[in-house]
Amino acid sequence: MGPVLVVNAGSTNLKLHVVDEEEHAVAVSSFAEAPADLAAVAHRVVHGGARFREPVLIDAEVRTRISELVALAPLHNAPALKAIEAAEQALVHVPHLAVFDTAFHHTISDEAAVYAVPARWREEWGIRRYGFQGLSVAWTAERVPQIVGEPVRRLVVCHLGGGSSVTAVVEGRSVDTTMGFTPLEGVPMTTRAGSVDPGALLYVLRSGALDSAALEHELNFDSGLRGLAGGSGEMLELEGRVEGGDEAAKLALDVYVHRLAAAVAAMAAAAGGIDALAFTAGIGEHSPLVRERVCMRLAFLGVVLDKARNRDAGADAVVSTPESAVRVVVVRAREELVAARAARALLSDRRA
Repeated sequence: MGPVLVVNAGSTNLKLHVVDEEEHAVAVSSFAEAPADLAAVAHRVVHGGARFREPVLIDAEVRTRISELVALAPLHNAPALKAIEAAEQALVHVPHLAVFDTAFHHTISDEAAVYAVPARWREEWGIRRYGFQGLSVAWTAERVPQIVGEPVRRLVVCHLGGGSSVTAVVEGRSVDTTMGFTPLEGVPMTTRAGSVDPGALLYVLRSGALDSAALEHELNFDSGLRGLAGGSGEMLELEGRVEGGDEAAKLALDVYVHRLAAAVAAMAAAAGGIDALAFTAGIGEHSPLVRERVCMRLAFLGVVLDKARNRDAGADAVVSTPESAVRVVVVRAREELVAARAARALLSDRRA
């Protein structure tokens, strides 16, 4: 089977990778750079709802189902649909597949997934915790035991990027996660609010200052670190402002770290303990300051960070001390490899 082009339409950018059979991935800048012997195009789609628990070949019905979920993940499913359309026009003679972030979290039990809302909400509208960023968490759960050199039963994964989530993984299976019905729930993110008292949202709507569309926009684009500190909300900018004595930036970082540490503790409880803590994605991989500050708050769990290792860490590195009861690991995000594997497996099954 030839190489797979992986299309990752994230909340902040579009990434294209060509992944060969040896799982070497090369970034390309356009569909025109795809190799002539391309076997398939795998599209990362964030929200698959209750229906899509496995990768699927994309057809008109699948596109319709994905579009129906745009309201639940407007920063993700809408760009994914545009990328699917562009890719199908540019690469007509290869199969296109959708690989869903929510699929990894279908192992979450009802006690973790069900909201305490009226039965009608759950039964008619499918309101429950779906979880997101599953491709990244799946890769991290595979890599951590390889990096530490031993099995890891109870793992907490912090995927920290434009969107951020914390997930409890037990023996390779998701058991709880901070994102919920939509990618808005959970810890604060670059421009997304994370969890907010629903009473506060009702109060804003009742005030008449915002309608539902404006509220949705502000929660997705004007909240999170941007809402707390202004500016872009990007962590690199925020850390520079903190160093310069900016009080708003300091508050934003304090809130982010506080909520992250609390989420890790909650996920450790969901997992029945914690053997390893992983940081991945843009902030997780590239912010020693965030890792250090989060780990300092988790000392009561037995987390002991090696400050020198943490400061100098590259991809796929252990940054805890040998005495730490919890292994702390930095993992390079490789969602494209998980998506490419899923595409190959689906095509192989269809040919068998």
